[in-house]
Amino acid sequence: MFRTRMLARSLAPLGDRVLVRRAAKETQTAGGLYLPSDKTKDPNEGEVVAVGPGERDVAGNLHQVDLKSGDNVLLPEYGGIKITVDDEELVLFRESDILGKFE
Repeated sequence: MFRTRMLARSLAPLGDRVLVRRAAKETQTAGGLYLPSDKTKDPNEGEVVAVGPGERDVAGNLHQVDLKSGDNVLLPEYGGIKITVDDEELVLFRESDILGKFE
């Protein structure tokens, strides 16, 4: 039922939650300068790792999440719940918090 990527310890989001792995931080500028790791911001894009089944409305109808595992998405600068699964830092968002999907 859940679309998840295989992890040693898997986490299946509930409701309309989406589990995302943020892209790696840029440590080098376009001009070739290296930035210290504490001065770089978290990137605003990531890859969907797992997706919940969707949200139910008041009538009980299930509205499935439009994303699937492997999609590349645009994330807000702030927000989400940071969690660690198998020494990997992931972020849990609601579907409505995700700004867009890259084609």
